Amino acid sequence: MRSTLARWYASDVGYSFRTSPVAIVAASIAFICIFCAVFAGWVAPHNPFDLTTLVLSDARLPPAWEPEGSRKYLLGTDDQGRDILSALIYGARISLVVGVTSVILSMIIGVALGLLAGFRGGWTDTILMRVCDVMLSFPAILVALLMAGVGRAMFPNAHDTVAFGVLILSITLTGWVQYARTVRGTTMVERNKEYVQAARVTGVPPLRIMVRHVLPNVLGPVLVLATIHVATAIITEATLSFLGVGVPPTSPSLGTLIRVGNDYLFSGEWWITIFPGLMLILIALSVNLLGDWLRDALNPRLR
Repeated sequence: MRSTLARWYASDVGYSFRTSPVAIVAASIAFICIFCAVFAGWVAPHNPFDLTTLVLSDARLPPAWEPEGSRKYLLGTDDQGRDILSALIYGARISLVVGVTSVILSMIIGVALGLLAGFRGGWTDTILMRVCDVMLSFPAILVALLMAGVGRAMFPNAHDTVAFGVLILSITLTGWVQYARTVRGTTMVERNKEYVQAARVTGVPPLRIMVRHVLPNVLGPVLVLATIHVATAIITEATLSFLGVGVPPTSPSLGTLIRVGNDYLFSGEWWITIFPGLMLILIALSVNLLGDWLRDALNPRLR
């Protein structure tokens, strides 16, 4: 493990990272958010979703620095008396799980179909690209709304796991197209290079050529796209939750917290919606900055 980190630190990517203040700050913010989300049970001062610990008399308390605030709730409370800070930590965990899982599934589907279309060509490429064109003709949020709405209508009393599955599936169906088109274009360039031709001449099966030879050379753009897509998936999940078709109310994510706080925004309880919104912006911005750095670090023309 130490030798792997040492090699990465001495590599061109490692040098680019340690000489980029923006990348270091963005990685630090992303690490703190992920750490707090993963270990929410130990980091959060309260469990905002344990109904036995809620005190309705503490509802809509302002942040601790306000005159009516309480040191017990650093960022105030919502309409049910839940600690905003704890709700942000638990909500970020839900948003990150949904976003990262949907990106991984989108990447697996898109890379597989893109490799197949770019390497085989012909009617396989034509059919898969026409499917991509059809998917691109629909707004991503519309497809996600349709899938989430249909899933919620088909399983109105389903367990929270099913609701999470429908939400992840809806985001996955709108995200794999970008990976497929990116990998397809890169594969069409790689399949005509000498190392692929040599593998064909020696009798290597096409599937092994795609997996062992072509795939490692197309992963660079995929990793950059996946990093940026994580932020997009988190925002999509927050949008769906804000519209009421996201995660269940019993396990609210950042989008649900923003929707709840929006009802009290104009009555003076600004902290209920502002802090979840800032948390969402912070996560998305840090991930996008990391994606921009990774794109530049993997571009040989910029070295």
